[in-house]
Amino acid sequence: MQAARGASLNPSDQAHHEPTRRRLDARLVFAAIAAIAYAIDLGSKQWALASLADGDVPVFGDWLTLHLTFNPGAAFSTGTDFTIVFTCLAAIAVVVVLWLSRRVRSTGWAIALGLLLGGVAGNLTDRVVRQPEPFHGHVVDFLMLPNWPVFNVADMCINVAAGLIILQTFRGVALDGSRDADHQRGSDSPVDDAGLSAH
Repeated sequence: MQAARGASLNPSDQAHHEPTRRRLDARLVFAAIAAIAYAIDLGSKQWALASLADGDVPVFGDWLTLHLTFNPGAAFSTGTDFTIVFTCLAAIAVVVVLWLSRRVRSTGWAIALGLLLGGVAGNLTDRVVRQPEPFHGHVVDFLMLPNWPVFNVADMCINVAAGLIILQTFRGVALDGSRDADHQRGSDSPVDDAGLSAH
């Protein structure tokens, strides 16, 4: 049944469009987070290259120092002899995250995957375009804490994303926003991150 001017009065029409709207909203959050994380990472690296070439800059005494270094390995300077391997893995990770993002409806998952994409893409860009050669490039790191490997914004995004992914998994929230309990009850109704029905 339709009201005047073609407006639908059928509640099923609204229920039909709700999953589509939630998926679109989650994708927008995913894209925005990924773009912001990527931009901040690249911008901070360019700033570090220009501002830290002449030496370290203490920020909070010995607790945080800006120290420019170039990392051929993975996050936090691990696996420095396998640069090309990490380049390939990062490229694969970007493709996998983009593929998973097609199904995301959960805001929590959108934030997690957005941070993951922004961080992985930021370090991948370094590996592709920086010295010593394409696909063997060294990642720009500049954040130094006591007794901790030097890292960058991309590393922070990747680790925060990992924590959020673990949290969503423990909460039983799927990419589409549904929970494990819903599947056990045989419910077809996705729920949001607060555990409320989407209806």
